[in-house]
Amino acid sequence: MEQNIFREISPIELENAMQKIGKEWMLITARDENNHRVNAMTASWGCLGVLWGKNICVCFVRPQRHTYELLEQSERCSIAFLEEEYREALRLCGTKSGRNTDKLHEAGLHTDVLDGVDVIAEADTVLVCRKLYVDDLKKECFLDPALLANYAAGDYHRVYVCEIEKAYRKERER
Repeated sequence: MEQNIFREISPIELENAMQKIGKEWMLITARDENNHRVNAMTASWGCLGVLWGKNICVCFVRPQRHTYELLEQSERCSIAFLEEEYREALRLCGTKSGRNTDKLHEAGLHTDVLDGVDVIAEADTVLVCRKLYVDDLKKECFLDPALLANYAAGDYHRVYVCEIEKAYRKERER
């Protein structure tokens, strides 16, 4: 029987962030502290890099998303990158709300806990993160007005700058 385990890696070992986030997508996962449910949302906008001498992940979440509420409650969250075989699960997590359904169950995904943070068990790569800074995108700060077409409803993303506390890659043992 195949068992999945996560091995800690250096964030320097992470592959091309533009490919991972923009093309393959990521899941942002957080826990609802009130009812202890875990929710994840698919994101294709984000950044990995270095800021303030720390390895960071930057996530963008709209205020109407259920994950927004959870991130507001939580000091920590996780980022998961999954292999192509999970593309439909990623689509589902990007189109259904966790307010109304257990979309992780519906998507066939499971959670585990690493370093006290809920992570997606099926992930190939996981980042355990701690929020450092939050702010909202503001209409008056856009220098290219064409970008405002992304916000016809005026629902500007909240930006979460998170320190990557630890990074893990899945290894498969037999």
